[in-house]
Amino acid sequence: MNNIVAIVGRPNVGKSTFFNRLIKRREAIVDSVSGVTRDRNYGKSEWNGKEFSVIDTGGYIKGSDDVFEGEIRRQVELAIDEADAIIFVVDVEEGITPMDAEVAKLLRKVTKPILLAVNKVDNAMREKDAVEFYNLGLGEYFTIASISGSGTGELLDKLVEVLPELPEVTEEELALPRFCVVGRPNAGKSSFINALIGEDRFVVTDIAGTTRDAIDTKYNRFGFEFNLVDTAGIRRKAKVKEDLEFYSVMRSVRAIEHSDVCVLLIDATRGFEGQDQSIFWLAEKNRKGVVILVNKWDLVEKDTMSTRDYENKIKEELKPFTDVPILFVSALTKQRLLKALETTVQVFENRKQRIQTSKFNDYMLKLIEAYPPPALKGKYVKIKYCMQLPTPTPQFVFFANLPQYVQEAYKRFLENKIRENWDFSGVPIDIYIREK
Repeated sequence: MNNIVAIVGRPNVGKSTFFNRLIKRREAIVDSVSGVTRDRNYGKSEWNGKEFSVIDTGGYIKGSDDVFEGEIRRQVELAIDEADAIIFVVDVEEGITPMDAEVAKLLRKVTKPILLAVNKVDNAMREKDAVEFYNLGLGEYFTIASISGSGTGELLDKLVEVLPELPEVTEEELALPRFCVVGRPNAGKSSFINALIGEDRFVVTDIAGTTRDAIDTKYNRFGFEFNLVDTAGIRRKAKVKEDLEFYSVMRSVRAIEHSDVCVLLIDATRGFEGQDQSIFWLAEKNRKGVVILVNKWDLVEKDTMSTRDYENKIKEELKPFTDVPILFVSALTKQRLLKALETTVQVFENRKQRIQTSKFNDYMLKLIEAYPPPALKGKYVKIKYCMQLPTPTPQFVFFANLPQYVQEAYKRFLENKIRENWDFSGVPIDIYIREK
C-alpha cells in the first residue's frame, strides 16, 4: 500500500503537466499498459526507492477559468481529509491571486506535510519574482518548471522525506484474501455490506485497519473467510457534495490499493456512468481482480433480454478488458448475494493461479505456429518459448527474436487465447515480449 499525495491549486497553473511528469518517471520503468491513459487523474510515482500514489485534483474540475471557487475549495478540503501529503502548485507569472490566498488559508490549518511548488520558474528573473509566495504563510517554497522538469528533484527529495511511515501489514492480514466494495455514492455499498454481514454481528470481528479510516471486517459465513475492506466512502462526510466525481475516486484509491479483489457496485437505475468507469480503471491499473455487481436490480423494469443487453452495454465500455464477471443483485432483497460472494472468491483464486511452464508451452507454441505474428517490414518474428512469471498477479513472457516487431493487436490475441484456455475471469493479465 502506498502513501497518497494530492496535487492541488487553481486551474491553469500547470498541475497536470507536473502530474504527468511524476507518473511518467514511473511509467518509464514499467511497461505501459493498454488502457492506462483512460484515467488521467491518478497514477503511481517513485522517487529514491519510495513509491507513492499521486492524484491530480485539477483533472476532475469540469470547465476552465470560470470554475466555481466552491468546487476548488471542496476539492482541497477532500485532499486534506484523504491524502498523506499535499503539493500546492502556484504560478509565478500571475503571482498570488485571491484564489491562491483562499487555498493557502485552508492549508495553513493542516498538520499534514504541505509543499508549495512555484511553477513556471525557468529563469533567474522569475526566481526573484517567486519570493512573493512567502506571503502565503506556508514557509519555504520550491521553484519548478514542470514543462522542463527543472527543480522537481529537490521538491521530490523533500516529499519522500516528509511522507509518513505506513504500518507494516501483518502475516495474519496477508493470509486472508482482501475484498473491497467500491462504487459511486448511493450505489448501495452500505446496504450490500450490511446484507452480507447480516444481523449476526457476533460472527464479525473488527480489526482496526492498517489504513486510516478503513476498517477490516473479518468475514466468515457460508464457508467463506476473508477480510472485507470497509472504506471511508461508506461513512460519508456531510460536507462533501455527493455529486463530486473526485470524491468517489479518491475515497476508492486507498481501498483498492489495499485489496486483492474489488467488488464494484453500480446502481442499476443509473447505468454504468463515467465515475463507475474511473473506479473500474483504477482497479485495473492496480492489477486487482474485479467483479461488477449491478445493484438495485429489483427496481428495474425487465423484459426477456434486459440482463444480456445491460451486460453488453457495460462490456462495450470496458473494452479491451471484457473478461469480467457481471452479476445482477439486490442488497435489499438479498437476491444473488451468495453467488456474488462465490464469484469474488473465484476471481481471487483466478488471480493467484500458476500455469505449469511445460503445459503453457505445449498449448501456446502450437497456437503461435498456426497463427504467427504478422511479418513487419519483411521481418519474420519467431517465438520459441514462453512462461508465466513468478509475480503476485498473472504476467506472461514470450521470448522472440524480434520483440520490437510484435504489435499490440498480437499481444491481445495471445491474451485472448490464454483466457480461452485458462480461467482468468475478472483478472487483468500482462503480456511481455522479450528477446530470447
